[in-house]
Order: sequence, then structure tokens, then C-alpha cells
Amino acid sequence: MPISVDIDVMLARRKMSVGELADRVGITPANLAVLKNGRAKAVRFATLAALCEALECQPGDLLRWEAEAEAAPVAEGAVGA
Repeated sequence: MPISVDIDVMLARRKMSVGELADRVGITPANLAVLKNGRAKAVRFATLAALCEALECQPGDLLRWEAEAEAAPVAEGAVGA
């Protein structure tokens, strides 16, 4: 997935544990771990806002877009899209 989650970076900067953040945000440590490890398929804006409030950061500090590895190269002579 091209969206990377940097919650662990902000946790380290704030010297905060996953359990403490989960308590402040009001979600389970297991659900926070799913989000933190990039396995979540979605995140509610309310949860994102609570994370930003607890970590005193912006959404862009927690989420970033990375280009996926390039797909197979275009065959010779083919017209690019």
C-alpha cells in the first residue's frame, strides 16, 4: 500500500508508549497496533483527530504517501498511457 503510517516515529518523539496513546485516544492497544503497523484498511477522521491531539501533531506527521514500485515496463514500440 502506498500510504505509510509513522505513529511509531511520533511515539518515540513524545516518549509515549502504545498503551498510553491508546488510553488517551480511547481505542484498544490491539487496534492501535493494527493502525501503527500499516495493516488497517481505513481510519476514522475522529480517530485521526484524537491521535493528532494526543501526539500534538498534524495528520501529515502520521501518514505519508509513497510511490509503489513501478509496474512492468511498457513494451517496446507501445504507446505510453
